[in-house]
Amino acid sequence: MRREQVEQLLAQVKGGELDVAAALDRLSFAPAESLGYATIDHHRALRQGFPEVIFGEGKDVTHLVGIAERIAERGDGLLVTRLAPAAAPALSATIPGIELNALGRTAYLAPKVPTPAGTGTVLVVTAGTSDLPVAEEAAVTSTAMGDSVARLTDVGVAGIHRLLSRTDALAEARVIIVCAGMDGALASVIGGLVRVPVIAVPTSVGYGAAFGGLAPLLTMLNSCAAGVTVVNIDNGFGAAMAAARITHA
Repeated sequence: MRREQVEQLLAQVKGGELDVAAALDRLSFAPAESLGYATIDHHRALRQGFPEVIFGEGKDVTHLVGIAERIAERGDGLLVTRLAPAAAPALSATIPGIELNALGRTAYLAPKVPTPAGTGTVLVVTAGTSDLPVAEEAAVTSTAMGDSVARLTDVGVAGIHRLLSRTDALAEARVIIVCAGMDGALASVIGGLVRVPVIAVPTSVGYGAAFGGLAPLLTMLNSCAAGVTVVNIDNGFGAAMAAARITHA
């Protein structure tokens, strides 16, 4: 149950449309539910606007589906990240209407009551097409958070004219998420072109000396463009959640 729903419930009590006992029944769901193998935080939506997000990587398929089913039953929406291909069919068969994004490795079920919209557009930019899985995770997460999403793909510094020809998209964004591997320089370039928040996501794309994303992480942390924020390697989800804090402020 989200804050908007609780506000509506309290308004119904105040207006005499609903008695106190009935309101208590609706609020009586335990804030945490134990499934034995997991403890679900059902008050996450009330505190933060969206239910607990499931990190799918490494989870047993039966456990994953069980957790997802219990969260989906509340009607506040559902998001699974790092979804293994083997788990996708079971999840799709159990939860009608769930949207699978194979590239982003996500599963998303829209809430029964739409999530409040954020202000402006979150622009998700990739340096190369190899960065797309991380970028799609960010895009799906931003959509789940109620943000309007735009994409700008394959505009890395090896062909900087591709980015400079799309400065209109940069100027229109409220927040920009930049996903880049290799040298990770794209985040600094964009950070020097715009006045809006830039959230940099180093990806694990690159040859040996990229060290699985460590090289772009260090580049982004040492950006000479002021105000660039950096999240963990391949953490498109974390970048989108940070963007949502800005667009919903």
